[in-house]
Amino acid sequence: MLVYTFGAIVLLLAISAFFSAAETALTAVSRGRMHQLEKDGSRRAANVNRLIANRERMIGAVLLGNTFINILTSSLATSMLEDHFGHRAVALTTALMTVVILLFVETLPKTLAVARTDRVALAVAAPLRVIVAGLAPVIAAVQWLVWRVLWLFGVRAGAGETAEAAHEEIRGSVELHHQEGTVEREHRNMIGGILDLGELRVGDVMRHRTSMVSFDIAMPSRELVDAVIDSGHSRVPLWKDESENIVAVLSAKHLAQALVAHRGDLEKIDILSLAAAPWYVPETTTLAEQLAAFREKHSHFALVVDEYGALQGVVTLEDILGEILGDIPDEYRAGTRSDVRRRPDGSYLIDGTVPVRDLNRELDWNLPEDEATTIAGLVIQEARTIPDPGQRFAFFGFKFEVLRRQRNQITALRVIPPARTS
Repeated sequence: MLVYTFGAIVLLLAISAFFSAAETALTAVSRGRMHQLEKDGSRRAANVNRLIANRERMIGAVLLGNTFINILTSSLATSMLEDHFGHRAVALTTALMTVVILLFVETLPKTLAVARTDRVALAVAAPLRVIVAGLAPVIAAVQWLVWRVLWLFGVRAGAGETAEAAHEEIRGSVELHHQEGTVEREHRNMIGGILDLGELRVGDVMRHRTSMVSFDIAMPSRELVDAVIDSGHSRVPLWKDESENIVAVLSAKHLAQALVAHRGDLEKIDILSLAAAPWYVPETTTLAEQLAAFREKHSHFALVVDEYGALQGVVTLEDILGEILGDIPDEYRAGTRSDVRRRPDGSYLIDGTVPVRDLNRELDWNLPEDEATTIAGLVIQEARTIPDPGQRFAFFGFKFEVLRRQRNQITALRVIPPARTS
């Protein structure tokens, strides 16, 4: 009889260890990895996904089974030792079972589940699904009672995961893997750029009207053609009477085709007929919406206006792609940007128009991007004034020195980043 009782105790402890390993593995397993394995045809991954789809029910079954088995095991151990140790059996059983459960039922299986999360989750999913299904009525009753008690304290069932929470989970996971060295900085920035498309506005990435290349439509044809070719842009806005009154957008490609077709005879070319009507978009349009609009209209170029209809700048498909891929140099430009130059002393000479977001991505800085779009705008925002050349400031651990200013615009800065700690 003693042998059978001891065997039952060992079996129950093994089942309890199974529940402990299952709880840890299925709580820590990657939902994304299991989802991909299921898409690849893994039936075991499908079992995992069905279990974690309702974590509350799964954890309820595990806790119910584990609690029941541990109490039963302790009762059997007490009964077995009572014949030999009398009233001391309770104290002895408490001490012995505490050590055994702590080492072999809790610590060992949970450590294994943490070290081999995916393998353990795939292994325990099928039998645990059967157990969860068998305990479903009891679990439902327990859950109902638990939520009634929580309701008395003002706790309500939470809503499903929002898109923002899902994005933050992805960001956190990618950042963690980047810190561990398994994800390159460029890949981290690309994934972050894709997630930011729904948050960034066109006004955050547009080329401001002060640096926008445009020409007077009244210019002589030869001068206009030369100017368009020299600009190096594929599309150029044309204005009439004043620079903010854009009346057409001229494609350099269409202009070149017309020149070839008429053998360079400008007298036979109606430049205005080659130009397209301007397309205006609000500066509050998100990049995701603007990207969809570019695809729908089969266009790569749009003019940006504010809420009053005033021209603010221009946005292109390349500007949006740049938020994902980073700065994209072309064959006419050197691989390194000339508006950010590193000095031997570790400081940087930066043009005032460089976006803060670009600096954070390229130099791995952490300057706030919500305060202002450009680095000059950030300094003005924090200084609460338009500083003069030579003035120095310290914000966010960085040191800023104004080198040049043109009217009310800071054109060049010297920035000293904080010393990196190893």
